[in-house]
Amino acid sequence: MSVILTLLAALIASGACAYHRTGLRTWAIATGVTTLVVGLLAGAPVTMVILLIIEAAIAVPLLMPAFRRRQISAPLLKIFAKVTPKLSDTEQTALEAGTVGFEGELFSGKPDWHQLLSQPKPELSVEEQAFLDGPVEELCSMIDDWQITHELADLPPPVWEFIKKNKFFGMIIPKQYGGLQFSALAHSAVLQKLATMSATVASTVAVPNSLGPAELLLHYGSEEQKNHYLPRLAVGEEIPCFALTGPYAGSDATSLTDYGIVCKQVVDGVETLGVKLTFDKRYITLAPVATVVGLAFRMYDPEHLLGDKEDLGITLALLPRSTPGLEIGRRHFPLNIPFQNGPVHGKNVFAPLTTLIGGPHMAGHGWRMLVECLSVGRAISLPSNATGGVRMAVAATGAYARMRKQFGLSIARFEGVEEALARIGGLTYATAALSRATAAAVDRGEKPAVPSAIAKYHATEWGRIIAGDCMDVHGGKGVQLGPKNYAGRAWQGVPIAITVEGANIMTRSLMIFGQGAIRCHPYVLKEMQSLSIPDYGDRLKAFDRALFGHIGFGFSNAVRAFTLGITGSAIGDAAGDAYTRRYYRKLNRYSAALALCADVFMGVLGGKLKFKEKLSARLGDVLSYLYIASAMLKRYEDTGRPEADRPLLAWAFHECVWRMQMALDGAIRNFPVRPVGWLLRVLVFPFGRREVPPSDRLGRRVAALITAPGEARDRLTEWTYLTPTANNTVGRMCALLPEVIAAEPVERKFQKAQKSGQFVSHGYDAQLLEAVKAGAITESEAALLKRVRDASFEFISVDDFDPKELRAAVVRGEPVAKGLADAA
Repeated sequence: MSVILTLLAALIASGACAYHRTGLRTWAIATGVTTLVVGLLAGAPVTMVILLIIEAAIAVPLLMPAFRRRQISAPLLKIFAKVTPKLSDTEQTALEAGTVGFEGELFSGKPDWHQLLSQPKPELSVEEQAFLDGPVEELCSMIDDWQITHELADLPPPVWEFIKKNKFFGMIIPKQYGGLQFSALAHSAVLQKLATMSATVASTVAVPNSLGPAELLLHYGSEEQKNHYLPRLAVGEEIPCFALTGPYAGSDATSLTDYGIVCKQVVDGVETLGVKLTFDKRYITLAPVATVVGLAFRMYDPEHLLGDKEDLGITLALLPRSTPGLEIGRRHFPLNIPFQNGPVHGKNVFAPLTTLIGGPHMAGHGWRMLVECLSVGRAISLPSNATGGVRMAVAATGAYARMRKQFGLSIARFEGVEEALARIGGLTYATAALSRATAAAVDRGEKPAVPSAIAKYHATEWGRIIAGDCMDVHGGKGVQLGPKNYAGRAWQGVPIAITVEGANIMTRSLMIFGQGAIRCHPYVLKEMQSLSIPDYGDRLKAFDRALFGHIGFGFSNAVRAFTLGITGSAIGDAAGDAYTRRYYRKLNRYSAALALCADVFMGVLGGKLKFKEKLSARLGDVLSYLYIASAMLKRYEDTGRPEADRPLLAWAFHECVWRMQMALDGAIRNFPVRPVGWLLRVLVFPFGRREVPPSDRLGRRVAALITAPGEARDRLTEWTYLTPTANNTVGRMCALLPEVIAAEPVERKFQKAQKSGQFVSHGYDAQLLEAVKAGAITESEAALLKRVRDASFEFISVDDFDPKELRAAVVRGEPVAKGLADAA
C-alpha cells in the first residue's frame, strides 16, 4: 500500500502541474518534493528513491537547454523536416492572410474567458440606427417579393433607384469617397432586415459591400483608382461585379484557366503596355447589370516586358463594361431567387496595366488579395442573410402556429409542432449570436478567416434546417406559392446560400479545421516556420522552444481532458454567474479534448490528415460548436444576462455540446490507428458519452417563448421588418398575435358550449349569437372571437390563379402565343 500511495502521490503532483501548466522547473520541484515527503511518511524508501531517479533522469536533461537542443531537438528537427509536408505558396498565403482571435483560445485547451468577456459590446451608432429605422425601413415597405420573384424576375425600377440614392451600395465605403462608412455590425443589421423581406434584395445589396471591387479597392487600389471608382460605387453610378468562378475552377481559385498575356498594343494612337485577356466566367452576381467588372486571371509575361519572371501568378483587374471584347452573357436563373447573375466572357481582350487593381506592382498578388477580402466578406454577407431569414421564421412560424387551429387546438400545442418550434427558436438564438460575433470581430480589426468559415457554414446549414421546419409547420400554406406565401421562396433559395462563397461541403471538410489546426494552434505553425529560418543555430533554437512547448501543451491537454471528463466538468476556474458557470466549464473540457485530439491526429497521421477529410470535418465541427457556444455566452452577457433568454441559451448550448460530443466520438471511432483511438477514448470519454440533446421540457419552454409576445421573442426577432404594412403579411400577423392569445380562454368557453349540444345553428356566426344568449360568453367576448377569426382567415388562406397567369410569356425565346399556334 505504501508503494502505491507514493506512486499515486507522484502522479497526482505531476498531473496537477500539467493541469495548471506550470513550468518544467516547477514540475520537477513539486513532483520531487511530493515524492520525497510521501515516500518518507508512507515508509517506502526504495520506491521513493526509484521515483526520484526517474524524475531526475527526465528533468535534468530537459533543464539543460544546450544539452537538450544538441541531444534531443537536433535529431528530431531532421526527422521533422523530412516528414513535414511543404506548404504550397497558395496554402502559405491563405494561412498568412487572416488573423487569430478568440478561436485561438478555444484551440488552447484552457480558454481565457476574460479575453472574450472584456471585448466591447457590439452596438450600432446613432447614425447607423437612424439608417436602419429610416431608409432600411422605407425600402422594406417598398418590397413586393412576389412581384420581384415571379412577375419581373428583377427589382422594380423604383427599388433600384432607392437603393442607389440612399447609398446602400456604399455601406463599407469611407465618407471621404461619399460612402456611409458603416461598421460591420451595421452592415450585418441592414442585410438581416432586408433578408426578412426578400432574399433577392438582400443579395443585391450584399455583393457590392462584401465581395465586390469596393473592398479590394479600399485595401489595395491606387489613389487614382480609389478617387475614380469609390465615389461612383457609393451612389450606384457604377454597379460592380467580381468574376472569379469559371467552368473549370470553382472553389479552387488557384486552378484558374483564365489568363492574360503581357503585351503592347496601340490604343488611340499611343503604344500602351497591357495584357490580352482570355476568360470564361459564370455564376457572377450582378454581372448582367454591372458597369465595371472585377476579374481574376493568371498573368504571364513571356516577353519579359515587366521583369525576369514569366508566370506572375493570379492577378486582379477592373474592367469597364465598355471594354472592347468584354462580353456579358445572358442571365442565369438561381432557383427562383432572381438576383442578377450571369456569365462573363472575353477572348484577347486588351486591358492597359492601369486596370490592374493596385497597379502593375500588384501583379501576381491576386490570391492574397482575394483570401484577405473574402475572409471579411464571408464573415458578414451570407451569415447575415441567413440570420435575417431565420429571425423571420421565428416571427412567422411562432405567430402562425399560435393562430392555426386543428382538432380545436392551436397547432403550437401539438408536441410534434412544438419540437420543430424549439429547433427554430434555439438554432435562431445560436445563429444570431454567431453572426454578431463575426461582425464584431471585423469591427475589432480582425480578418477572421476561421470564424468566417464557421459562420458561413453553420448559419446557412441551420438556415436550411429552420426553413424546413418552417415549411413543415405551415403545411399546405407553405407549399402554395403566391403573394400570400412568405415561406416558399425562402425554402427554394436555401441551396443557393449552401453553394456560394465556398460550397459547404468544402468549407466543412477542408477549411475550418484545415486552417484552424495550423493557424490557431499555439505551436504547430511556429514549428513549421522554424524550418524556413536560414541560420541553423537560430533554426534549432526556435524549433526547440516550439517543440518542448508543444510537448508540455499535449501532456497538459491530456490531463485536463481526462480530469474534466471524470469530474463531469464540475471543477476548475470559470467565468460567468451561478447560472452560466457550468457552461464555461463544459467548454473548458471540450477545448482540452479538441486540442488533445488535434495534436494526436496531426502527430500520428502527419500530412495524410489533409486527405482524411471526414476526420478533419469532425474536428472542425468541434471547433465550430466551441466558437458558437462562446458567441452565445458573450451575447447573453452583453444583453445583461436576461432570465427570459435562459431557455433559448440552454437549448442552443446543450445542442452544441451534444453535437461536440458526437463529432469527437465519430473522429475517435474512425481513427485508423486503433490503439491510439482506444487511448484517446479513455482520456476524452472516461465514463462514455454522457451529453444528451435538449430535453422535451426545455423545448416546450422555447416553443412557448416564440409563440407569444415577450422580451425574449423581441430580442430573437431584432432587426426584423415587422411593421404591419400592406406588403408585410408577417408583420400584420404578429400584430394580431396578442388578440389571438387573448381570445384563447374565450374560445375554450365557446367550445365547451358547442360540445354540450345546446346550439341549434351550424354556422359559426350564428353559434356565437346562441352562445351569448345562453350566457356562455359575453357580447364583447363574441366580438373578440369573430374579429380574430376574420383576421386570421387572411393568414391561413392561400393563393389561387387563373391558368393563364401561370403561363410564361416567353418559352425558350419564343412568345407563348406563337408556340401554341404552331402546336395547333
